[in-house]
Amino acid sequence: MKKYILFIFLMLTVGGGVFAQQRPPVISSPDVQADNSVTFRYFSKKAQRVSLSGEFLKAPVAMTRDTAGIWSVTVPAIKPDIYPYSYYVDSVQIADPNNTFIFANERFKRSIVDVPGKTPLVHALQNVPHGKIHYQYYNSKTLGRTRDLLVYTPPNFDASGKTKYPVLYLIHGGSDTQETWTKVGRANFIADNLIAQGKATPMIIVMPYGNVRPSPMPDFTKEIVNDIIPFIEANYPAKTDSKNRAIAGFSVGGGQTLNIGFTNTDKFGYIFSYAPYTATEEFKNNFTDWNPNAGLINKQVKLFTISVGTEDFLYESVKQNIAMFQEKKIKVEPLIVSGGHTWMNCKLFLANSLQQAFK
Repeated sequence: MKKYILFIFLMLTVGGGVFAQQRPPVISSPDVQADNSVTFRYFSKKAQRVSLSGEFLKAPVAMTRDTAGIWSVTVPAIKPDIYPYSYYVDSVQIADPNNTFIFANERFKRSIVDVPGKTPLVHALQNVPHGKIHYQYYNSKTLGRTRDLLVYTPPNFDASGKTKYPVLYLIHGGSDTQETWTKVGRANFIADNLIAQGKATPMIIVMPYGNVRPSPMPDFTKEIVNDIIPFIEANYPAKTDSKNRAIAGFSVGGGQTLNIGFTNTDKFGYIFSYAPYTATEEFKNNFTDWNPNAGLINKQVKLFTISVGTEDFLYESVKQNIAMFQEKKIKVEPLIVSGGHTWMNCKLFLANSLQQAFK
């Protein structure tokens, strides 16, 4: 019996040693320092090359490996904001396996690093009353299937109360998902903070999934009008007139915003388009040889803005779209800022819109 116990003990000891040798070391990544420098780490003994790519860098930077197989690099003094980043391990893009904050996207494998400012930024988690995010399922008769969306309700929201709220329909970018506006864009925290400061009207924010494939992409316009708006107004205390309904979106979602908004100006009093991608058949069909009743549209739409960064790869096409609307006598307020086609600018654009809507 003693020999048997000794045998088991030796097996566990040897097995534990082997397991300890195989298990990767516990590492912390990313580490944000007080001076806003950030250290990124990745473990691999087999990789030949590892580099860091991020929207805080002009170009990827090489990481160096120590004798334990930990690759690392420290980036100095990053401007406070939320940034996507990824590693390239022997030319293969991966998210940071040591970071639980993942960029919600269908194409790119990226993580998120939050570099806080000394003064809390508009998207920061602050000590204010908070709203809630609801995951909802609805029947899309347009597409013939059940779909899901996210709904933000503001602080002190009472679904059974007498208070009714205006609604913003907020659309993500092309390869993003219905979660990108909260997980990367921090739309809920931006709304919480601006509402607490008295700068934004308490509102419901609806974040649908803009990708309807394999159905034709223009069907999303029909789905918004025929399925999503009726679902929200049947299940939430929403105001139902056009002056209390807004639509906004980024990139592909910005193009969808223009298509949806300007084919339904009787339904949306506010149209906010962020760096819109408009090289689509739907946009071409809607706006080629467009002869709008500008007087009527300008009465129906209380505010129409188009926002873009000067380093955005869509900057020139967005300027052309702004000029097209101006030529058609449609009142449009451009917002031109520095920066590129990024979610850093998206947060800025959304914060601006939330302070303008429903006033």
